[in-house]
Amino acid sequence: MTPSPAALAKREVALARLRGLGSALVAYSGGVDSAYLLSLACEALGDRAVAFTALSPAIAPDELESARAVASLLGARHIEKRSGELEDPRYAANPVNRCYFCKTELYSLAESEARALKLGAVVSGTNADELADYRPGLQAAGEHFIVQPLAEAGLTKDEIRALSRAAGLPTWDKPQQPCLSSRIPYGTEVTAGRLQQLAQSEMALRKLGLREFRVRYHGEVARIEVGAAELEKLVELRAEASAALRAAGFKYVSLDLEPFRTGRLNEGLVLLRRA
Repeated sequence: MTPSPAALAKREVALARLRGLGSALVAYSGGVDSAYLLSLACEALGDRAVAFTALSPAIAPDELESARAVASLLGARHIEKRSGELEDPRYAANPVNRCYFCKTELYSLAESEARALKLGAVVSGTNADELADYRPGLQAAGEHFIVQPLAEAGLTKDEIRALSRAAGLPTWDKPQQPCLSSRIPYGTEVTAGRLQQLAQSEMALRKLGLREFRVRYHGEVARIEVGAAELEKLVELRAEASAALRAAGFKYVSLDLEPFRTGRLNEGLVLLRRA
């Protein structure tokens, strides 16, 4: 996976955008996009680039540790602050625009931190592909004047992965990991206990060697979606997987016969909008 000339040109556009800001607070989760953005920000701005992570029960502990490790690898200053989105009843009710309330909390915290540090802007790792999906968080970004250098440069997910690999970032092939609240069906309340169940379950499956999957919450039932390439592996590990999820508090464990794919949760929303 080698970056194309087009991707390299877009990289320069993103770098120029960051340099023009003078300084920036990077909304940083440790995923593919935000890790690459942080690496660019460090290149463009040096110690005037600061990583910011909101500590939330919707992020599994092993994901937070991974984010810390990558920030350390990049030599970036990394600030963490507790996020209170779960205390917002609008978020906890889990409406279809739940992400709007989450991102509003994140960007409010980030803005406050950027002001305290006298940084020029808050930047996020939104990529060009995300602009075509249902992303309520983009509304919050617009309301808080969040700068999106990767999306502005037209960088797609595949291009960011290729550029990340060329830059030696360990996140280049990391599976997408949206927050754990996305495992709970819209309209079902998001609680700290349910998020802890999901975190424990997914960390256990990662320890078993699975990479591309989701554990979906359905009350007493945990439904596992796994990528087609890992289905056979999960079947071989079904006893261990079932035991791990039962230990997390689920009474029943099921396997979805349809392979996992990103954006699946929103497919029903698309159909509703077309109806």
